[in-house]
Amino acid sequence: MSKNKKNNSTEISKFLSFVLRHKPQEIGLQLDPEGWASVAELIEKARPQVVLTPEVIEQIVIESDKQRFKLSEDKTRIRANQGHSVQVDLKLKPVTPPATLYHGTKERNWASISEQGLKPQGRHHVHLSQDTETATKVGQRHGKPIVLIINAEQMHQKGIEFFRSDNGVWLTEAVLPEFISR
Repeated sequence: MSKNKKNNSTEISKFLSFVLRHKPQEIGLQLDPEGWASVAELIEKARPQVVLTPEVIEQIVIESDKQRFKLSEDKTRIRANQGHSVQVDLKLKPVTPPATLYHGTKERNWASISEQGLKPQGRHHVHLSQDTETATKVGQRHGKPIVLIINAEQMHQKGIEFFRSDNGVWLTEAVLPEFISR
């Protein structure tokens, strides 16, 4: 992470994603086994890169369009809702998915996906959307988007587990090519 100070909400949100999902050790932050970090410790360890206050953190949590973060009820702890590459147990319980889910990606990934399926790519789970609009937004972040159709009902019938994060993202360990269409 750059050593420049980050002050706008987009930069702060990116910083929080970085330290709460991928590299808490970069600032010496400790996550508990469920991914929670102390807000006070986060504020202290973020300096001088990012100037945080409890109010700024709460604003980021509330205003995040993707609801990436969650504060504990007493607002003393924070965690990312999903997307971790570090080992955490979010205590998600298996749930029955809708019949169809979607995955947004870039066009050039299709050949590989059609052969190998979807893999977590360094995260704990493959992320799926319940609607094509969200999947399209995800796919267009890195190039020309395509939206893949996932037969979640068939996967579930074959015993594959699905989870739903606090912010509504559907998660599963992997998606085999047989369950994917365009």
